[in-house]
Amino acid sequence: MIGQSIVLAAEGDIPFPPSVEDFFLPAIVPWGAHNSYWFTKFTALIWLSVGILIIFFLLSYRKPQLVPTKKQWIAESIYGFVRNNIAVDMIGHRGVAFAPYFTTLFVFILMNNIWQIIPGVQISPNTHIAFPAILAIISYVLFIWVGIRHHGFVKFFKHSLMPPAPWFMQPLLIPIEIISTFIARPVSLALRLFANLFAGHIILLVFTLGGFVLLNADSFFLKPISVLSWAVSIAITFLEALVIVLQAYIFTVLSASYVQGALADEH
Repeated sequence: MIGQSIVLAAEGDIPFPPSVEDFFLPAIVPWGAHNSYWFTKFTALIWLSVGILIIFFLLSYRKPQLVPTKKQWIAESIYGFVRNNIAVDMIGHRGVAFAPYFTTLFVFILMNNIWQIIPGVQISPNTHIAFPAILAIISYVLFIWVGIRHHGFVKFFKHSLMPPAPWFMQPLLIPIEIISTFIARPVSLALRLFANLFAGHIILLVFTLGGFVLLNADSFFLKPISVLSWAVSIAITFLEALVIVLQAYIFTVLSASYVQGALADEH
């Protein structure tokens, strides 16, 4: 989106300031009478991310060696990091069984976040709420399924909704537990990833396009400030590189913590 906006800026039609509507990208493949958003840039990036990850891990483990190649070492390091530092640290020895899911979740979110700072793309599918929402729903369903499988249906929901407290406090505590456990968790999980990526893209867009606005300003004194605006956008890009890794890690850690809570024997 930044690249397209820069082209418009160079033509004198500067879309400034950016708005939420800029995230509703035109369809690449029209669908239906109203040219609905069936296949957009976001969809293309999601499929491209899936393809890159599948090819990378298949090539890395095509011929595994005792002394790993660089690709094999990177793939094993990623899996080992998620297994040991997320799954096992959060859940214990039972976390090994969930390591494949958490690794997939981590690399998928990370790969889609990386598009945020790739020149010519510069937007992540996670800046659209639909994609973080689907990932949050998957983790949400997983932790409920794990809890029901481990405790049984009745015991799991009793365990989740009725904390150890006097009986007369339960009518007050049960609605709080319903909201915090079964509503706030998936909502906050999705919104955290979405909001950070969305805000980062907006900030980059503001400083990048702001440089063009200042450069095309009538006042001579404002033109040199455009260089400062672009310098800030470059600095924010490096900061955004840290954010995209951190958000993938946080999303995975929180998903693991929910599974850990579902497996816990005490509230």
